[in-house]
Amino acid sequence: MLNNLPQVTKNLLILNIMFFAASWFLGAQDINLISKFGAHYVNSPLFEPFQVVTHFFMHANFIHIFFNMWIFIMLGGYLEKIWGPKRFFIFYILCALGAFALFNVIGVYEIEALKTQIIDQGHSIREINRLESFTNNELINQYLVMINTPMVGASGAIFGVMAAFAILFPNTEFRLYFAIPIKAKWFVGAYFLFEVYQSYLNESGDSTAHLAHVGGAVVGAIIVLFWRKKDRNNFW
Repeated sequence: MLNNLPQVTKNLLILNIMFFAASWFLGAQDINLISKFGAHYVNSPLFEPFQVVTHFFMHANFIHIFFNMWIFIMLGGYLEKIWGPKRFFIFYILCALGAFALFNVIGVYEIEALKTQIIDQGHSIREINRLESFTNNELINQYLVMINTPMVGASGAIFGVMAAFAILFPNTEFRLYFAIPIKAKWFVGAYFLFEVYQSYLNESGDSTAHLAHVGGAVVGAIIVLFWRKKDRNNFW
C-alpha cells in the first residue's frame, strides 16, 4: 500500500505513525509526549517554539489518528499527484500553521482575560502556574485547564486538504457511512459550518480544537483560490 502513495503523503503518514507509536509506548512508561510536543497556547508557561511544528504529528488516541490519516491518504494523496510533492508539502504545512494561528488568536485572549480576573482577586499568576491540581476557585481551574491542555493532531492540515478538494472537485461523491452518496462541496461545506458553530458554542468539556479545524480550512481555501487565479491554465 505504501509503495502506491506519492512521496510526501507517504512520508507524512510514516511520521504520524512513528510519533503516535512513540507516544503510546512511552505513555505506558508515564512519559507524556503529548504535553511536551502538543501545541500549548503561546502565553502558556508550557509553550515551546518547536510545538508549532511537532503538534501536528501528535494524536490523542487511535481513533484520532486513524480517521485523520484515512482522509489524508484518500484526498491528500490525490492532490499531491496533481500538484506535485513541493506544492503539496507547502500547502500542507501552511494549513497546519494556519490552524495553529487561529487556535491561538482566541485562546491567548481568553487566557489573558482570565489572568486579569485572577489577579483582581488577589492571586499570584506565578504561584498558580506551579499548581499541580485543581482548586475550589472556578476561574483558576479554567485557567489551569487552558494552560495545561495542548492541541494535537493533523486535523487542521486535513481540513485544509478537504477544503481544497471540495473547491477543485466539488461534485465528486463521497460515501457517508460507506453507503450514503454526498457531493464533496456539500459534505465539506456542512462539516465546516458545524466546526464554526462548535467554535462559537465553546462548550466546557469539549476537547476538540474546532477553531484549528476552521483555521486549516480557511487557509486551505485561500491558498487554492489564489493559486487557481494566478495560474488558470496549469492549475486544477
